[in-house]
This record gives sequence, C-alpha cells and structure tokens, in this order.
Amino acid sequence: MEGFCPLASGSKGNCIYLGTKNTKILIDAGLSAKTIKAKLEEINVALEDIDAVLISHEHTDHIQGLKVLAFKMGIPVFANTETAKGIVETFHGECPKFKIFSTGETFEFGDFQIHPFSVQHDTLDPVAFTVKLDGIKMGFCTDLGFVTSLVTSHLRNCDYLYVEANHQPSMVHASSRPMVYKQRVLSRTGHLSNEACGKLLMDVAHSGLKNVHLAHLSSECNTHETALQVVRGILEDHGINLDICVAPQNMISRPVHF
Repeated sequence: MEGFCPLASGSKGNCIYLGTKNTKILIDAGLSAKTIKAKLEEINVALEDIDAVLISHEHTDHIQGLKVLAFKMGIPVFANTETAKGIVETFHGECPKFKIFSTGETFEFGDFQIHPFSVQHDTLDPVAFTVKLDGIKMGFCTDLGFVTSLVTSHLRNCDYLYVEANHQPSMVHASSRPMVYKQRVLSRTGHLSNEACGKLLMDVAHSGLKNVHLAHLSSECNTHETALQVVRGILEDHGINLDICVAPQNMISRPVHF
C-alpha cells in the first residue's frame, strides 16, 4: 500500500503504517508482532517488507512489538537518545539496532523527510513527527498534555493530520479511575482533551488539509461520537469544515492513499 493507515490507536497499543513503493515504515509498534503482521496483511503489506520503526516515546503501548520486530527480525529502530535509553531499560538491557535522531533536526530515510519535534508528555524525551513526501506533508501528534506554539507551528500546512483527542474532562472526573490517573491525564504532561484538539485544528486548518484522524481516544473517558461532536462543534463555530474520522483501537482506520 502506498499511503498511510493507522493500524491501532489507544492505550492498548499504537501503530501506524506509512509507505511508498520503495520505503515502508511503522510509526510506533505498541502491538504484538503477530497482531501487527495480521493488520498489515489487511492492507496487503508484509511485515517482512517493513524497513524501519520510528518511536515517539518509550511507553509500552508504543514499543511492545519491538520484542520481535527489533530483537528477532532486526528491523532498525529510529529514536532519540533518551527514548533509546528508556527502551533498553524496558527490555532489561537488550539493545535494538538503533538509528539515533536528534529532536528538532530533520533527517531523511528512503523516500521520507522526517522531522521529530518535542511534545509535553511524562516520558524522557517524547516527540511527534511531520513527514514529507513529494510535496505532501503529514503530521502525527499524540501523547501530549498541552499544545505548545512549537506544536502548532509544525502542524501547519499539513495535507493530512493524525492528532490526539484522548478524553472529555467531565468523563475523566466522573470515571472510577484513581485520582492519580485523573491528575495525570488532565495534566500538562498527560493527554490532549477533545476541546484542546479542536482548538489545535482550528489554528492549523487550511484549504489544503484533506483529512484528519482523531487518535488515542480513551476507552473509558471518551467515545467516538463525543470526540467528533466536540471537535466538529469547535470548528463549525468558526466556519471550518474538515474531513474528520476516528482512529479506533481494535481495527485498522480508514487508509489514506497517495
């Protein structure tokens, strides 16, 4: 498949396929290799054809699949230095075949021009990515508690966006989750609310933005319907109409073909 397709999105595992005829990568690998393989087969991609994995941060729901992809299959892993250290610690000293990037510095891999930029999250050095290909710009930005001016600037002028709409604050407060969980999710290093996502999209929307995937929805403190209603409501109040869909946890999302 030439394009991108979120394979899973949420606290139980995150993984996005992004590929051209010549270069095929995953952004995060938070599912078992068996599950990633099966989901890739749904879009006619072989796991053996994956050239690299980009890692945004070291939380388990983003790196679980490295046990097989990196250690057994030898697929290279792109990460910054601090995230690489976190991955090694998580896997008790085992070290993948790392390709280290510097946060804030653009690098090229195959057909892609990749720019990792900092986000606010409770990990060592978390990043989001913009990826450029033949005049197409894509933004992949989840696991952030607060939208900085840096985030907004990098997500401008994208053709496609994959952005977090994790929770509805009222549902977090009403949930049975422990207070420590609620405080973490709602903090500036936690996760992005539906309203914050809508405001971000309001700031970066433009006539060339073709599609938005809402990502990393909480299974307990959000619903697809709530996320879409809140985000679309904010945009419609400002006369903005975007093609928006939700990236689900348990099935592949609507693919985007180049």
